[in-house]
Amino acid sequence: MPSFAYTALDARGQEVRDIMEAGSEQDAVAALRQAGYYPTSVVEASKAKAKAPKAAKATKAKGGGMKKELSISFLERKTIKPKVLMIFTRQLATLIDSGLPLLRGLNVLGKQEPDPVLRKTIGKLADTVQGGSTFSDALNQHPRIFNKLYVNMVKAGELGGVMELVLVRLADFQEKAQKLKNKVMSAMFYPIIVLVIAIAIMAFLLVYIVPKFEQIFNDMLGGKALPALTQFVIDTSKLVQNQWYLIIGAVVLVFAGLNLANRYPKGRHVLDSIKLKIPLFGDLIRKGAIARFSRTLGTLVTSGVPILQALNITRETAGNVVLSDAIQKVHDSVKEGESIVTPAEKSGMFPPMVVSMIDVGEETGQLPEMLLKIADVYDDEVDNTVAGLTSLLEPIMIVFLAVVVGTIVIALFLPLISIIQGLQS
Repeated sequence: MPSFAYTALDARGQEVRDIMEAGSEQDAVAALRQAGYYPTSVVEASKAKAKAPKAAKATKAKGGGMKKELSISFLERKTIKPKVLMIFTRQLATLIDSGLPLLRGLNVLGKQEPDPVLRKTIGKLADTVQGGSTFSDALNQHPRIFNKLYVNMVKAGELGGVMELVLVRLADFQEKAQKLKNKVMSAMFYPIIVLVIAIAIMAFLLVYIVPKFEQIFNDMLGGKALPALTQFVIDTSKLVQNQWYLIIGAVVLVFAGLNLANRYPKGRHVLDSIKLKIPLFGDLIRKGAIARFSRTLGTLVTSGVPILQALNITRETAGNVVLSDAIQKVHDSVKEGESIVTPAEKSGMFPPMVVSMIDVGEETGQLPEMLLKIADVYDDEVDNTVAGLTSLLEPIMIVFLAVVVGTIVIALFLPLISIIQGLQS
């Protein structure tokens, strides 16, 4: 039976190194966990001995060298991917649930974290916690990585003594939120790709093909008037060739104007209102926003965050100003001791089914559970809408591409018909 060199943490968070016999690496890990240890490294003894000299040489070379890593602060990445944060949250929840102290858990995760930004942040979190601050206060010092929803849920977990449960809920929330975002993005990906291809084909025809046909028409028709459609395509071709910089400038100005408008409350309100009214996509965006609102509010309230504070956090993370305004009205209503239902219904943002389910949740005292059910229902609605959009957009975009290319081709063949008829006569 092979021997395995292992490094593990005991119930007090102390590191233990030893060698044990087991049938396989998986068996060794299972045996350690059954004995109450948390294994951080399990390697076959023969491989561990082979790696030891190499590791010693690497350490010596690293220690003896005078090279220092250069870093430019303003070029460094400040954020991490949602998936990386979700994995960290789930791992920390597992460590704490296994009985490991928070500080020790952070140190363990910091050593094995591959993402440099999160590894550096975990080190700062550990230092802050070791200095006597609470975990939520430490998280609050890194707003670019841990948003208010994350910080307040952890704070509620600290007050209720259910940190591991709250972290598991956070990881589940992040995973479902990312899946929802991916579904919405996948629905918009196909038409954008087809549109880019259509623009590329149209640019190629206008810049390279149409000028050659124009020369043929001038030589063979001797300056006779061309069909209106053909003349329109030729004029468009000249515009693209001679004033392409104006077209690119106009596109840049449009995007810059939208970006500028998005920075101001009124402009963002107008843009978000337009998003909700876009044919086909408006309904998808609305359903995604409602699913995110329901899951965020339900998760916060379930974790012990007060309803008013939960509504404030949900408003800030809504992602749509129209929905944020509706949530603000709900917040003001609840603050005055009234129901959530009335302002939610008046806002026009929430469908009747959502309003009815919230009403039932308030009456039965199961509002958090009902909100999470609404989120599940609208996750399924987003799935169905994405599937319907994909099947509907495919023929629409194919027809659009055919119309764009077909119009140019027909415009070029109309004068050829006149030329052929002239040759026959």
